[in-house]
Amino acid sequence: MTAPRLFWVAQRRWRTGWPPVELALAEPNGLLAAGGDLEPETLLDAYRRGFFPWFGPDDPILWWCPEPRAVLWAQDFVPSRSLAKRLRRREFEVRFDTAFDAVVAACAAPRPGASGTWITPAMQAAYGELHRHGYAHSVEAWQDGELVGGLYGVALGQVFFGESMFARRSDASKVAFAHLVRYLLGHGGRLIDCQVASAHLTSLGAVDMPRAEFLTCIETLARAPDPRGPWHGDDDF
Repeated sequence: MTAPRLFWVAQRRWRTGWPPVELALAEPNGLLAAGGDLEPETLLDAYRRGFFPWFGPDDPILWWCPEPRAVLWAQDFVPSRSLAKRLRRREFEVRFDTAFDAVVAACAAPRPGASGTWITPAMQAAYGELHRHGYAHSVEAWQDGELVGGLYGVALGQVFFGESMFARRSDASKVAFAHLVRYLLGHGGRLIDCQVASAHLTSLGAVDMPRAEFLTCIETLARAPDPRGPWHGDDDF
């Protein structure tokens, strides 16, 4: 039996260089291609097709489209009773797009039990550029003037493609997520791509969606008019 081959994407040929998603590997789940670049046009085209980059410091750029896909419909988000109480107590000040680079750097910091990070300096620079183009956004939880939690991702049309989150205080990232959902509901957002399920994301309401269904959804939703530019949300909930 012939071993599966990994498709190689030539640099700056993203418009015609992506392989069919059917060629994504089953193991590791969803690995589709290697190579290419992290230019804004490449990243945006990849997201609109359902692909995202994820690779280690010593790897080439790797592109993924896992089966199934973890997602959350914004209208279906219901905070747990404990999170609802924390939101009402307003323990954190929530801001949007005021410290994007700091949020990405915090997400890249070593985690307990982890030996490294996939948010390499090249990835940090690439998403910082997307932020300056008005596509990448941060939601930040502050306490006593200190950034204590948050998340970042890419907004295209009616989809928010979540990338990473962090918390230095209990529930800080969950509070940021709740405010993200509220912002999206108020500005035409419908779907949050959580990429791959985890216990943390499942606790927030993420569910698995078959890859084919996900790709059908974003074919329409991610090609709606882009909500480009800085986000300006209020802190009320």
